[in-house]
Amino acid sequence: MGKSLLLTGSDGFTGQHFSSAARARSYEVYDLSSNLVNGRDVAEELKNRQFDHVVHLAAIAAVTHEDEHELYDVNLFGTLNLLDALSRQATPPKKILLASSANVYGNAISNPICETAEAAPVNHYAMSKLAAEYLTRNYQDTLPIAILRPFNYTGRGHDERFVIPKLIQHFKDRAAQIELGNISVRREFNDVRSICEIYLDLLDHAEAGEVYNICSGTTYCLSEITELLSRLTGHEIEIRVNPAFVRKNEVYELCGDPKKLRTCLGSIEYRPLEETLQWMLTQGN
Repeated sequence: MGKSLLLTGSDGFTGQHFSSAARARSYEVYDLSSNLVNGRDVAEELKNRQFDHVVHLAAIAAVTHEDEHELYDVNLFGTLNLLDALSRQATPPKKILLASSANVYGNAISNPICETAEAAPVNHYAMSKLAAEYLTRNYQDTLPIAILRPFNYTGRGHDERFVIPKLIQHFKDRAAQIELGNISVRREFNDVRSICEIYLDLLDHAEAGEVYNICSGTTYCLSEITELLSRLTGHEIEIRVNPAFVRKNEVYELCGDPKKLRTCLGSIEYRPLEETLQWMLTQGN
């Protein structure tokens, strides 16, 4: 019998990929069906259930999400409801992974960013994730929680509100131009499949109470992405900066230091960006 795993957010972008990867490693995945905002329903669903591991992925993940109250309801209080229900179980899980975000670092003074860098969120999304991190301290004596701070990643099924899927669709449509916001920002663009494999490895090796950057330490600007997509598709596209898309509190560079992660897991294999983009370009073909 495989190890049991409770997964939140199984119908989301990351959740779908993670669920497949976990089952491929013989995990018995239980998808939480309750709305995390409803604490009573969550508690009732998890009552009398036991899990070896928990991976908490459910969240509103868009920095541009306009309903600030909903961000905190889901990302903060949803986490509270989950941890509260887990703390009532007779036997706690062996490991709980809570997916936070590298956005909690804000505009860091220097890059690459290590886990000891001061958190300085500049938007409600990042603040809601940091608040959820702080929340876990109330359970540090009863639940074995490790916090993950993934840097940007993408892949098939990623919402077109995010820049890489938006670019992919425009290149697939052979569009003449695309409107973007600040094109000088630098981000990691790792592959969601690699991220899920790292999460699974951390179930065995992450230490409770620790924070881990999930990152490669390699960043790209959007002009580099478009050049690569042009080479892959043979199509040129004109980029136009739309002032309406430029964020007021922009994080200009977000690059992680993977040293702690590598110390924990050893060698980490990241798929090349070109492979990720080609995979996304062939989606639906």
